[in-house]
Amino acid sequence: MLVHKSQSGGGRPLCLVRLYVAVSVTIAANSQICAILNHIFLSYKQNIIFLYPLCDNEFEDYICRYIFYAIGQIFKIRNAMDIENTQHKLDWGKIKINEGKHRDKNVIWLSFIKDFKIIEQIKQMLPAKWSQSKKCWYVFDNRANRFKLGLEDKPIGTELMNSISPVNKTEFEKFLNMLTLKAYSANTVRSYSTEFAQLLQILKNIPVSGLSPQKLQSYFLYCIKVLNLSENTVHSRINAVKFYYEQVLHKDKMFIDIPRPKIPLQLPKALNKREVQKIFEVTQNSKHRLILKLCYGMGLRVSEIINLKIEHIDSERMVVLVKNAKGKKDRMVKLPESVLEELRSYYKEYLPKIYLFEGSGGMPYSIRSVQNVFKLAMNKARIRKRVGIHGLRHSYATHLLETGTDISLIQKLLGHNQIKTTLIYTQIADKQITGIRSPLDNL
Repeated sequence: MLVHKSQSGGGRPLCLVRLYVAVSVTIAANSQICAILNHIFLSYKQNIIFLYPLCDNEFEDYICRYIFYAIGQIFKIRNAMDIENTQHKLDWGKIKINEGKHRDKNVIWLSFIKDFKIIEQIKQMLPAKWSQSKKCWYVFDNRANRFKLGLEDKPIGTELMNSISPVNKTEFEKFLNMLTLKAYSANTVRSYSTEFAQLLQILKNIPVSGLSPQKLQSYFLYCIKVLNLSENTVHSRINAVKFYYEQVLHKDKMFIDIPRPKIPLQLPKALNKREVQKIFEVTQNSKHRLILKLCYGMGLRVSEIINLKIEHIDSERMVVLVKNAKGKKDRMVKLPESVLEELRSYYKEYLPKIYLFEGSGGMPYSIRSVQNVFKLAMNKARIRKRVGIHGLRHSYATHLLETGTDISLIQKLLGHNQIKTTLIYTQIADKQITGIRSPLDNL
């Protein structure tokens, strides 16, 4: 439409440049015009092959491609600015936020005096819906919406919370308060709360504060024999219940006679260098490939890669700050030189604002999404090993050890408290074992 005004070969690139300039100037002036131009751009983007006959040579073809890419980046920046401005402009003092249920779904109610400006701002920021029966706006109660509204994550699900008897709800609140006072991490609070709530769910109307060591031992036997829980899960459940009796009720001798199941000593599951390379090769999406490369290249946990912020990357010193990692510890890791240009290209393409890898609404990329990216890459690479994305971290440590890196430095890079945790990698990176010739080979 706008491009077809010029019919002569020499005027075509100039017309495109004028379109680009017009969009650039208009974009800050009027949101409605911006929306119209955005629609025009998307129409041309979907049918960009229609533009090619207008290009007589490679230079004009390059101009077309570049301008459409540039326009796309402008709209991406503008959309990000609109969302950010909406969050700042919205007068939260006029909005009352309440949690509740609607049609058997957990929702967050947004109550305010009717104001079309507030309605538009809310709809731009959130996937809000109107309830005709309640005469109120609402959003579904999920992590993304709680993040946008500045609400804390729930330690346990609503269904599990509702299953706790009123007799024990006060004790559960005391349990949560003590975890908060001790400043435990969000993951620990979530884990402990879930494990403790499982006990309260089984107890029903029996007060948890009155259980004897014998009753607790019977419960843990039930977890092993009936529920078939793994040794690690039982350990986690014992830790949560132990925290309640020792830290909340101050009963220090409750667990003296309660044994713990022996945890099997398992070696880390690592990939060899060729397998790691194949995973990168089959991952076509630039964002997904960069996530996997940084997990391996810096030995990051999945929770660390999704919480990595742009400000944590120092490209001059070629180091990355891993902030508030496991155990609430910070550490510095080396930024791989081979990934620097790819990192810069990714930033120009995706324009993240706070987190390096962002999902919907500017939230950190979800752990489940990263795990699915790795799983898909493993399937495409036809690697049959049963390894999760944490295997990239194990591979990082193993390959460092195989190339002669000092074990104490690997401990520092991985953020281990004790050297014995890092020493386990010596059992899978031992060149003496791989260099042994089996007697069978000598027959």
